Amino acid sequence: MAGGAGVINYKLKWKVQVLSLCIKYNLYHDIHFKLHIRMNTLLLTLKYFVTITIELVVLFVLISAIIDLILQYIPEEKIQKRLSGKGIIGNIVGAGFGALTPFCACSTIPMTVGFLNAKVPFGSAMSFLIASPLLNPIIIGLLAALVNPKAALVYFIVAFACSIVFGVILEKAGGERFIKNLKPKASACCCEPGGSVGISLIQKPKKFKDRAIAALKSGWDSLKPIMVYLLIGVALGAVIYGYMPQDFVVKLAGPDNPFAIPVAAIIGIPLYIRAETAIPIGVALMGKGMSIGAVIALVIGGAGMAIPEMSMLAGIFKLKLVAAIVAVVFLTAVFSGYIFNLFL
Repeated sequence: MAGGAGVINYKLKWKVQVLSLCIKYNLYHDIHFKLHIRMNTLLLTLKYFVTITIELVVLFVLISAIIDLILQYIPEEKIQKRLSGKGIIGNIVGAGFGALTPFCACSTIPMTVGFLNAKVPFGSAMSFLIASPLLNPIIIGLLAALVNPKAALVYFIVAFACSIVFGVILEKAGGERFIKNLKPKASACCCEPGGSVGISLIQKPKKFKDRAIAALKSGWDSLKPIMVYLLIGVALGAVIYGYMPQDFVVKLAGPDNPFAIPVAAIIGIPLYIRAETAIPIGVALMGKGMSIGAVIALVIGGAGMAIPEMSMLAGIFKLKLVAAIVAVVFLTAVFSGYIFNLFL
């Protein structure tokens, strides 16, 4: 009996040891597997960051240089004359010129004031004011490269049409009577220390080669002040791409949530998210299941209206007109968002 009990105890101890070794092996294997997954995720995140950063820097400089080069061949007097056209033609020209000017929102206002001082029709000036930040060529180029060309085309058409329509509405509603002071109030801007933009509209070299070199330099100079915003956007996008749970994004801002678009537009306005920051974040969120409409609403809300711009507008327009412009940007963001969800 005693010998049998010893054998049983020996077998039991052996089984316990084997079980213990199995548990240790499984724990080791589990930890090793998790570390492997985390390392792969980190490498993917870093790869995303580097790839998107290079793409955005190249795109920004090239697009800015191309637009700068185009503007060097367009006489300012001709632009002003076209803007002064009567009826909807002036609105179309205003929106078109806004589409050619890669200005952030608070750099657009001094030009708008200049147009109004030059007696450009109020509606044309408003179409320019709305279109300039929304149809920034940088936004169009980044959407084409990071989303797809169809998305960029739809965005351009919708934003261009809204700029024209709302410019006409603001003029027909008598918005001009709410102008109180045609001297823009200084405000902190994200573009450059003085709030200017690197577009060379004054000094124009004669030779094409010299103009092209000057345009490339202007594009690089335009990039430097906003490089930090671009890197922040790409970094946040990379973290979202690598670590944010997809189910969470789909539930909060997926295509099945009807309130995702207006909420994204409202969030974008006070945050003043630059396109260079918002689009990389938006692309990463889309990869996690966020609807493209919500991303577009966020971009329009952030690019089209912000606290610095509202401060400047309050210095030249009465509160009712400022509120009307904010409402216009919000409606444009929401309308564009739903259009994107329907057709893309």
